[in-house]
Amino acid sequence: MIGCIVQARMGSTRLTGKVMRNIDKKNPLLFYVIKQLESCKRIEKIVVATSALPEDDIIVENVKKSGIEYYRGSATDVLDRYYQCASRFSFSTIVRITSDNPLIDPQIVDMVIEKFNSNSFDYVSNCLYRTFPYGTEVEVFSFYALKTAWKQSTKPSEREHVTPFIYKNKNSFKIFNIEYGKNISNYRWTVDTLADLRLVKNIVSNIKKRPILMQDILDLFLKRPELVSINKNVIPNEGYLKSLKEDAEFMRSGEDKIDRKS
Repeated sequence: MIGCIVQARMGSTRLTGKVMRNIDKKNPLLFYVIKQLESCKRIEKIVVATSALPEDDIIVENVKKSGIEYYRGSATDVLDRYYQCASRFSFSTIVRITSDNPLIDPQIVDMVIEKFNSNSFDYVSNCLYRTFPYGTEVEVFSFYALKTAWKQSTKPSEREHVTPFIYKNKNSFKIFNIEYGKNISNYRWTVDTLADLRLVKNIVSNIKKRPILMQDILDLFLKRPELVSINKNVIPNEGYLKSLKEDAEFMRSGEDKIDRKS
């Protein structure tokens, strides 16, 4: 079964509770993620994977109203959360979507899944080498690759961000990255900050069709170029860069233990 696991939590460091912040007058960010994904033709089941922390009860309540199933697991070991969720629902292929991408394009998701199915890949993405805008990221991988990563990953970044162990071990896994015709990764409609949220609200209020596709947003930017400047100063990938610093501390602490033993 092809299952889409959407990771969601309230404890974002840069924009706390962002997944439950409203994009329009009544619907939160997570609602948009789910509704966009429901237009995918290749996904067989959508599951929201959140933590067992009490603060994430509100996510579960919201997901239940949407008629979507959920899984609750580790707050910090997101890789374990993904593995346990995929095991629970018997997913053979996993589509990873993060809940900070409310305007994820269902056509791009289907395209990545189709590429994954075309040649017995272990992992296919459109964001290893970035040419697509931030906010359109899709990762598709096999349960075999997920299980291998779950067993062998040790670094904080590998446990928190789920897939680094897979795409950094290219000799062990069959990997493919999909690139857009030109590099438009300067555009950004993921939500990490208040500026990002303000941009997404502007996009949603200006585009009435649903689902909202990448091309719809690009067309809007041509008509309203001033919108692009709303979040132009946001630093991309700040969360992952923070995890890499934690990796360095993790490695140093290991060396210290070795030194103390010698």
